[in-house]
Amino acid sequence: MYSKRLDNILIDMKQEEKENKAVGLLNDNRGIGVVEIVLILVVLVALVIIFKDKIIEIINKAFESITSGTDSL
Repeated sequence: MYSKRLDNILIDMKQEEKENKAVGLLNDNRGIGVVEIVLILVVLVALVIIFKDKIIEIINKAFESITSGTDSL
């Protein structure tokens, strides 16, 4: 009888430890910064891919104006 009662107490304690660990994992915010950085990088890469032609056009115009300005020197 005492053995079963002791077993039940130990099982309850183990269950409580598992619940505490689960709550602790849910409240752990250490990895959020990494996830945010990865998401920002994904968005930036997607924007570069979407607007690649426009970006190249702007850069080419900028270099053309720079090189045309140096010809007059």
